[in-house]
Amino acid sequence: MMIFKKIAPIFFFLTCLTNVFGQTETETNPPFNIKTVAFVQNGNVMIPMFRLGDPFELQFDDLYGNEADYYYTITQCNYDWTPTQLAKMEYLQGMDNQRIMNYQNSFNTLQIYSHYSLSFPNRFNRITKSGNYIVKVFDSNQELVFSRKFMLYEENLTIPVQVKRSRDISTINQMQNLDFVIKTGDNLFQNPANNIKVVLLQNGRLDNAIYNIKPQYTIGNDMIYRYNKETQFWAGNEFLYFENKDIRGVGNNVLNVTAGEIYNSHLYQHEPRHDKGYTFAPDINGNFMINNRNASNSDLEADYAWVYFSLSANPFINNQDIYVNGLFNNYALSDENKMEYNKERGIFEKAVLIKQGFTNYQFVIADKKGKIDYENAVDGNYYQTENNYFVLAYYRGNNDRYDRIIGRGYANSENITN
Repeated sequence: MMIFKKIAPIFFFLTCLTNVFGQTETETNPPFNIKTVAFVQNGNVMIPMFRLGDPFELQFDDLYGNEADYYYTITQCNYDWTPTQLAKMEYLQGMDNQRIMNYQNSFNTLQIYSHYSLSFPNRFNRITKSGNYIVKVFDSNQELVFSRKFMLYEENLTIPVQVKRSRDISTINQMQNLDFVIKTGDNLFQNPANNIKVVLLQNGRLDNAIYNIKPQYTIGNDMIYRYNKETQFWAGNEFLYFENKDIRGVGNNVLNVTAGEIYNSHLYQHEPRHDKGYTFAPDINGNFMINNRNASNSDLEADYAWVYFSLSANPFINNQDIYVNGLFNNYALSDENKMEYNKERGIFEKAVLIKQGFTNYQFVIADKKGKIDYENAVDGNYYQTENNYFVLAYYRGNNDRYDRIIGRGYANSENITN
């Protein structure tokens, strides 16, 4: 009986530890007052993928504008986004759970806000290992406000990538396929066919990433991936956009502007393009740029506007929800971005509060569980669509306790071939 009493607490601790490490990390969407959450490098909004050691920032606005205190933690994750078994000191030099010290209040704006900026690395800590990470932001009561994933990679090998048309005749005009090679070169990897894993990303998005693809075969030190279906993405269509860098004027794709407590930008009503054929329309692949043309510092002087989206009814929609999203809202399928059907006008409508500048967006259909219907996209799928593709190579040796990102490949579908 005494032995059981001693073993039971240890067993309980190990069970809890297993549950913690086995739980997949997911991103938490921010509340209404937190807007324009973005990873920024050299003044540009970026997809959350950076070379290990390069500086970048996490920025966001608090519309309450009361200089609230926010804190952050950093957690390293495995390939499958479960937390690693490393102690924090093994991947973080210094301490996290620090207060975000860099913040300023907006000025010359109708919508007040406090703008926060968290630099990586900073004087309190520096991330020392590549891999998947999630940064969590907490309020002064230590309640989670939002979280964002990001990836840090090394450049230990090269990954040539080619974008091909689908090899399936039924989707040859709608899908894009990735052919790529992992060239390990002179690097010595233990059992690379099993210990190297890949993630395929379209425009840097994690919500439709492709995982767990094994090499078809190897030639020397090269691992070859040339699948017909497993590495395919629905091509989509070029992103829509609007421009309101002069918030009082009518910019590109803005029908009219009205004034209230803040400005209202009413966009032209959108007609679905799923049956209209492909038309070249340059975009920035879902990204956005904050810009007030009359300001010297758009981070603090760019205002917010209610942007009114409208979409004529889509015949493909059947007991599904439709959302407006882009990198500006992290492609979130939330009530804040869900369109509402106006029976009198026969259209879907939604007003979203967005910081002024140049914004890419799209309309997406999803079922009640949040699964996006890519095949029946509102604006169709066309193999000619210009997309950015990334291949990340992860490696875990036989005795390692975390997954490194040892290489990154890139290709653009402008150079698509048959």
